[in-house]
Amino acid sequence: MPQLVARLSLPEAVALSLSIISPTLTAAFNITLVVQAAGPAAPLTFMIGTVAMTLVALAFIGASRRVAHAGSAYAYILHSFGSRAGFTAGWTILLTYLGFATGCAALVGSFTAAVLLRLGLDLGRGWIAIAAASMLAAWWLAFRDMRLAARLMLALEGLAVLAILALCVSILVHVQPGIETTRACFVPSGEFSGWTGIGFGMVFTVLSFAGFEGAATLGEETVNPRGNIPIAMLGTVLGAGAFFVFVAYCEIVGFGPGGAHALGASTAPLNELALRFGSQGLATALDLATAISAFSGVMGGLAAAARVLFALGRAGLAPTLGSVHAVHGTPSRAVSLAAAMIIGPFVIFAPWSGAEDYYSDASTIGTLALILIYIGVGGAEMLEGWRTRRRAWAALCAAGPLVLLWTLYHTIYPRPEYPNNLWPYVALAWVLASLGVIRLRPAVALAPLPDYR
Repeated sequence: MPQLVARLSLPEAVALSLSIISPTLTAAFNITLVVQAAGPAAPLTFMIGTVAMTLVALAFIGASRRVAHAGSAYAYILHSFGSRAGFTAGWTILLTYLGFATGCAALVGSFTAAVLLRLGLDLGRGWIAIAAASMLAAWWLAFRDMRLAARLMLALEGLAVLAILALCVSILVHVQPGIETTRACFVPSGEFSGWTGIGFGMVFTVLSFAGFEGAATLGEETVNPRGNIPIAMLGTVLGAGAFFVFVAYCEIVGFGPGGAHALGASTAPLNELALRFGSQGLATALDLATAISAFSGVMGGLAAAARVLFALGRAGLAPTLGSVHAVHGTPSRAVSLAAAMIIGPFVIFAPWSGAEDYYSDASTIGTLALILIYIGVGGAEMLEGWRTRRRAWAALCAAGPLVLLWTLYHTIYPRPEYPNNLWPYVALAWVLASLGVIRLRPAVALAPLPDYR
């Protein structure tokens, strides 16, 4: 069976998970969604969300300590529920990474165009060409050298995070919030339905962590995967959680007393705060930082999708996808197909829907698929714990799926407005398509248990 070369270190595994999460995009978009639901208590909501997602992460951590495999959830679910369920899981998580990658590409174009506009150059629809170029650049990096791509992802995301932290420090220096202001950020707000508002806001905090498990797809390329992959996933969840809580607090403080409604309605909160507490130059730098973070997301999603395709191809979907490049040591054919699968939908839909809507639609579809995977992996690890008579571990792993079932319910009810009401059906259609693929390629339903490393 073709094997990838194990030459990646812990930081490079962290880079993949971090790039798919793209913390900068949460600072730019998701925090406002949480504020709409929970008001000034958004930091508390993110704090609770961090605990909930840590429970979800435990299932992936437990599974990754037993098996290191490029298919990640494919291998974990196959081990517990069989080849058919495993293939469906791999097919489903593939949609997640493709959706994240193609959606982030649109933001690369949009925010780069915004930076150039501030500098006096109006590109018009030129953002489309920039987005396409970002996908081609991501393909080239993922095709040739995963080490270089991972290090670049970590550096780019690090620069973006530092830019946001600089803004946060400026806010705190100017405002110097008191005890009452701080207390309001960590107590349910009666104006925003108290704990009910926090519960609804949890939907968006969970979505902010989507992709933390990306490091698991590097299981065959990471040195000491049973040690480094769990650390990468847990570190990503805890580090991102701390960042989300701090930035949400600073944005609430920056908009001032009674400013929660204004923050929730803002379409560019980082820009508004940069102009208020920094300068035009800082606002431009934050636009650039968001574009950089989005490019990191394109690379991360593409790299993870390629490894899932590699694992499925090796299992019988298409043997040619399960090949490893003789020089670069990457799943080069899988990388090229994944690149085509993110460029195709972009070319068809993005020019007509616009960058922000395309990102929202693609990432929503991907997240809905990922919630199903999180529930499946949690159920698989719960079963493993039960089989091995680790009752406490089984109960702990069951907590994550329960949280996610509640979250999934709130993503479909109350029924979203058009076209958002269509995306659950798109995700479901993709999942059901796996059954047709199994009929066409029956070998995938007979694939053996993945080799342990």
